[in-house]
Amino acid sequence: MYVCSCFGITEQQVKQHADGGACTPRQIASACKAGTDCGSCVRRIQAILGRGACPRRDLADQGRPVLTNLEDAA
Repeated sequence: MYVCSCFGITEQQVKQHADGGACTPRQIASACKAGTDCGSCVRRIQAILGRGACPRRDLADQGRPVLTNLEDAA
């Protein structure tokens, strides 16, 4: 199912980016542009990401890279 019609991004792709470390809609946007055009998909992206803690936030707090293998998820 498409989440972002503007860029043809599917729910599965958003989940793959999340598995790769994207924890916020802004990080998803950086990875695949979803949510950067009309913005109507941002709430759906938020719902997919959920409200739980980001599993990679500790890495970010340590200054280590948190987004990995995003090219594979595209």
